[in-house]
Amino acid sequence: MSAIVFYIVRAFWYLMSLLPLKVLYCFSDLIFYPMYYLVRYRRKVVRKNLQNSFPEKSLDGIVALEKKFYHSLCDYFVETMKLYGMSEEKARKRMRFTGLDEVNEAIERGQSVVVYMAHSINWEYVTSIPLWFNHKNLAIGQIYHPLENPYFDDFFGKLRGQFGSENISMAATLRRIVEIGKNGQQFIIGFIADQVPTWEAINHWLTFFNQETPVFTGTEKIARRTRSAVFYLRMERSKRGRYVAHFEKMCDDASQLPELELTNMYYKVLEESIKAAPELWLWTHKRWKRTRQGQIEREYRREEGRRMLAERERLRKEKEENSNV
Repeated sequence: MSAIVFYIVRAFWYLMSLLPLKVLYCFSDLIFYPMYYLVRYRRKVVRKNLQNSFPEKSLDGIVALEKKFYHSLCDYFVETMKLYGMSEEKARKRMRFTGLDEVNEAIERGQSVVVYMAHSINWEYVTSIPLWFNHKNLAIGQIYHPLENPYFDDFFGKLRGQFGSENISMAATLRRIVEIGKNGQQFIIGFIADQVPTWEAINHWLTFFNQETPVFTGTEKIARRTRSAVFYLRMERSKRGRYVAHFEKMCDDASQLPELELTNMYYKVLEESIKAAPELWLWTHKRWKRTRQGQIEREYRREEGRRMLAERERLRKEKEENSNV
């Protein structure tokens, strides 16, 4: 069944990609209404996230921002459809990069480059980045979380890799980076680091949009281990369907910074860039679903479970010893 659904979706995707963007934007404007008013796709999550993040805004202001976000989200869907089979020339027009000089300087110094990214619409277009670099022995890619459906995972892998960018699964990140080094290559790798860590991966909390927030620190660890230059990729929409990504240097060598400073720095610049255009960030994520209190309670339950197992083992051994007497 999953294969049938996939081939139907792919056929629809292909047909939609043949339409001009002007037509696709008409479709985007149409699907906004059922998505927002009828399906109400994750509206409770979005409303809660916006109200907590912008407590100074009135309800009318929150609703207006909410609608702008859903319009951007609909554009994201049709723009991603148009990415299928897009020519290199059109990709360079749709997604421009600035600040390349400092990135090139780091490469010429023999360093690799770690790029902090975010779920800023349209992040899919960033995969055209190889079109802007011509260094030899340079691996360019992005870290991603594989989809459960293998058909769709393969499809999106090809979609994101059509301009030469490599898809590196989250679980294989360190292994792949070691391989790149052994091959005598440098890398430019993008990390969308604004996601929610699993309970097991939480080892740092900070304040982000007025809320105590658990964050990933893996990007920083890799940057420090590889002594990489680190940049933040600030996304802007210059007009509908046209984006500019600015490389902003965070440090020349991550290993020279105190531990966790880079992570804290990333969330500071991330919040600033989101505030500049909040409708472009993915508010549908349950970004704050894990709390410090939840972590404490979870650890307490785990500790109670360990104590119960230890007590059962003690009673079992005591029983065995008594039976042997």
